[in-house]
Amino acid sequence: MAAVPESGDNRESGGRSSERGVHRAETLGFYEAKEESNKHAGQNRNLSDLSLLRFISAELTRGYLLEHNEAKYKERREKVYTCLRIPRELEKLMFFGFFLCLDAFLYLFTLLPLRVLLALVRFITLPCCGLSDGRLLQPAQVCDILKAVIMIICFVMMHYVDYSMMYHLIRGQSVIKLYIIYNMLEVADRLFSSFGQDILDALYWTATEPKKKKRAHIGVIPHFFMAVLYVFLHTILVMVQATTLNVAFNSHNKSLLTIMMSNNFVEIKGSVFKKFEKNNLFQMSNSDIRERFNNYVLLLIVCLRNMEQFSWNPDHLWVLFPDVCMVIASEMAVDVVKHAFITKFNDITADVYSEYRASLAFDLVSSRQKNAYTDYSDTVSRRMGFIPLPLAVLLSRVITSSTKIQGALAIVSLLVFYFGLIALKVLNSIVLLGKSCQYVKEAKMEEKLFQTPPANTPGKFAKKPASKAKSPPGTSEEMQSESIISQPVSLSESVSTLVSSNSSDQFLTTPDVEDKGVPQGKSDGKHCSSKEDLLEIDRFTICGNRID
Repeated sequence: MAAVPESGDNRESGGRSSERGVHRAETLGFYEAKEESNKHAGQNRNLSDLSLLRFISAELTRGYLLEHNEAKYKERREKVYTCLRIPRELEKLMFFGFFLCLDAFLYLFTLLPLRVLLALVRFITLPCCGLSDGRLLQPAQVCDILKAVIMIICFVMMHYVDYSMMYHLIRGQSVIKLYIIYNMLEVADRLFSSFGQDILDALYWTATEPKKKKRAHIGVIPHFFMAVLYVFLHTILVMVQATTLNVAFNSHNKSLLTIMMSNNFVEIKGSVFKKFEKNNLFQMSNSDIRERFNNYVLLLIVCLRNMEQFSWNPDHLWVLFPDVCMVIASEMAVDVVKHAFITKFNDITADVYSEYRASLAFDLVSSRQKNAYTDYSDTVSRRMGFIPLPLAVLLSRVITSSTKIQGALAIVSLLVFYFGLIALKVLNSIVLLGKSCQYVKEAKMEEKLFQTPPANTPGKFAKKPASKAKSPPGTSEEMQSESIISQPVSLSESVSTLVSSNSSDQFLTTPDVEDKGVPQGKSDGKHCSSKEDLLEIDRFTICGNRID
């Protein structure tokens, strides 16, 4: 009976606690509602405080710190500095490459005739001296005689081409037609140079390769006629280019000259917005060097033809001088702008041009060694796509037709001019060789020059494929095979290619890693290991901005 009142008290106490809970909840809800109302009131008060003057004041006094993104702004500043360095570094490369082309060009007029004369003396005195190594003539002498004979035959054939008729035929065309013709001639010139060097290399190797049977020498005849035909057609092509440029110089309103110069700026559009690696940029640089030297020779031919028409009046030379300067300046400006933006868009530093210069210098120094496998002029032809034979034939034809040699004084003047060319060639070669040794030493490549090629019996080729040859100490076999097969070479160059491709070619790309024997693919993530090395880029250079 005592349990009943006890349960009633429990119910009463539970009701009170529930009433207190409800009261507490109502109190909390009241304070939350009050805080929320105060918050809305503060926001409304802040919104009411905004005004036009307060906004303008905030905009005028707003600040920020560039230090929060320091790496980004440093990178942008380095890009600006790189663009400012490009003209200087590019022109140093162009200047060095120009004299390399000049050296190969002067060789045809100065040392080549003397070397041919020595070869003929050796051939005549052969019954007295006898055969020293089983050869009538050395391979280099055979190549020199072939070059001289090709030049003489093409020079005689060019006398049957009427320059005056070609000039008036081109002058009668419309401006737009001449502009299209000039663009087609530039493309054809590159294609001719690409295929022409292969023709000449095939001729040289066919004439000098060891043969077991005498009837095998008959194969030289078709190669020789093919080389003569190529040089003759290429000379006519360059002659049409010079004639078109001459018409542009002599036009009254200079509209054609302006259109032809504006064509250089179209080249910027076709190359700037493409992806370029270091090797592709090296191809373009070599192509620009060759193109600039060709333009200089074309301008020289135009000036000679115009001076002849005005009886060598020196006053007319000053009339041509502004147009010549305008053509040269436009070419230089286009090259600078093109290379500046290519290096900017592809994150290439300006120091890469010193590597390119060291690569060209290495070619010159290696061609002077006793174990050289090619002539220096042929090395320049393969590297830059510059073939001096057509230009030499055309320039000889223009000079002989523009000048007349009569009397003893003219003959003496001609001899003095010839000896002056020889002095210029020798001086240019000495300076180039000294500078090349300096560039090779700065690139730390001098030890690569003294590596001897593997022993091989004369008259026989390496029977094993080049990719399976043993690697020298410090280089991997895989890296060696990639470097050798990246560029096709003739059989006569296979032995020397083993030396150059394994040592010096890959040094320019990754010098620190290659010396340690680490494959290139593990050292640089941007450049794949199968790309061509700088020293392996030769005859494909003239294809322009070819991207592999």
